[in-house]
Amino acid sequence: MVVCQVVAGLGGVGKTQLAANLADQLWRARQVDLLMWVTAASRSNVLTSYAQTAADVTGVEDDDPDRGAARLLAWLASTDRRWLIVLDDLADPADLRSLWPPTTTTGRTVVTTRRRDAALLHGRTLIDVDLFTPGEAAAYLDGKLDGDTDRLDQADQLAADLGYLPLALAQAATYILDQDLTCAGYRKQLAQRRLAALSPHLLPDDQATPVADTWALSVDLADAATDGLARILLQIAALLDPNGIPLDLFATQAVTEYCEDRLGEPVDADDTHHAVRTLHRLSLANTTRSIATSTDVALRVHALVQRVTREATPDKHQRPLAVAAADALIELWPTTERDATHTQHLRANTTSLHTTTGTLLWNQDDGGHPVLFQAGYSLGSTGLVTAAAEYFHDLHATACQHLGPDHPGTLATRHDLADWWGQAGDAVGAVAAYEQLLTDRLRILGPDHPGTLTTRHDLARWWGQAGDAAGAAAAYEQLLTDQLRILGPDHPDTPATRHNLVYWQNRAIADGNDP
Repeated sequence: MVVCQVVAGLGGVGKTQLAANLADQLWRARQVDLLMWVTAASRSNVLTSYAQTAADVTGVEDDDPDRGAARLLAWLASTDRRWLIVLDDLADPADLRSLWPPTTTTGRTVVTTRRRDAALLHGRTLIDVDLFTPGEAAAYLDGKLDGDTDRLDQADQLAADLGYLPLALAQAATYILDQDLTCAGYRKQLAQRRLAALSPHLLPDDQATPVADTWALSVDLADAATDGLARILLQIAALLDPNGIPLDLFATQAVTEYCEDRLGEPVDADDTHHAVRTLHRLSLANTTRSIATSTDVALRVHALVQRVTREATPDKHQRPLAVAAADALIELWPTTERDATHTQHLRANTTSLHTTTGTLLWNQDDGGHPVLFQAGYSLGSTGLVTAAAEYFHDLHATACQHLGPDHPGTLATRHDLADWWGQAGDAVGAVAAYEQLLTDRLRILGPDHPGTLTTRHDLARWWGQAGDAAGAAAAYEQLLTDQLRILGPDHPDTPATRHNLVYWQNRAIADGNDP
């Protein structure tokens, strides 16, 4: 026999609806004699509801709600009547201290909450409510939109956009009907407008809160419990991969120093760990565990929680948050990538960060943030050389858009694109790309700039890789003369060029060509 069930999960997954359906079924089947629904958002709400019910069932009305609540609990403990009490949307488990319904053979208690406190769950049955599956989401939209094939255009994509969150799908379907839209039309608006602007005038299913406001109370509670730190970490997490953020990112120097600047007080890894656990405890995020080590390794935040958080973040914090997240990823990146799964997660988080922050990781002084380049190097270093070339092709296009074609940061992306193009097997294409880059670097930077010398060095190498050993040797010989003049004989680049000159001279001789 189940005596007390705790229905927990992210705001918007339908916990209240599940409890309401259970209560309705038991009442209709006449399996309970007393059905009591309590909005448990505060202790005063619980006390008032208990006292009123006590007056109804015992005929004794108390002026003091505490005495009335005690009278109800005593009646529940002694009665042979069957009862069900639903404590809906419990905000703080401490509000139920001394107010938990008794354990009896005739009674049943259901609690809906976003909380995951150990003390709340101990000795009670946890029902963890999750998101819709893709199939459930598709069936839900089909039912709400009356199977209208035109209106259901891109329904599957819309469900994915909304992260399969039942509350968001319900409100989206209502908005679609109110505005005579299709799912495709709603998706277009979703991409262009804030989520708060897409709330229907009248919420469906007796819902009390638009999806954009669903998590506000939980964020406030997390903030209060951590002196403001949880909100900052949630703002950082909102920029990263919803499928998993490495937990050690929140303990990096980049993150703790940023938090210190925001809060004006010291913050260390223990503080951020406490704040992350608070986000988990309030169902604003979930930690996932490693099968091998049984330790928490990643933090997952629902995509809509991320979106609402980003849209609520003041403009003045957006660039510093983006830079802090990028610096933290760089800090985590290993010099030697031995753990393919870990570095894949770092690349995924970099992609999400770049997508959510847009221009914030680019500026005219520094170009693109180093993490944008590191993600591409990581692809190539793990053997995904074609993917690395494609990555730098896209990064170059982005750099042109944000910095202009002649900015040193844009030229740097062209250099990396040419190199990975060659490593992907197109040495001739690499030569052509480096020749064009050299022409532009000579025009923009001049012949003695280090970037120009580097391009000449790599162009010579790819000449050799493309089969022209004599041309490579001649190019290195000319480069060596200029490096001796500009850098001097002791600069690290000069002996490297001297070594490559000897190598390609020997290759040319072996090929039957006298360099």
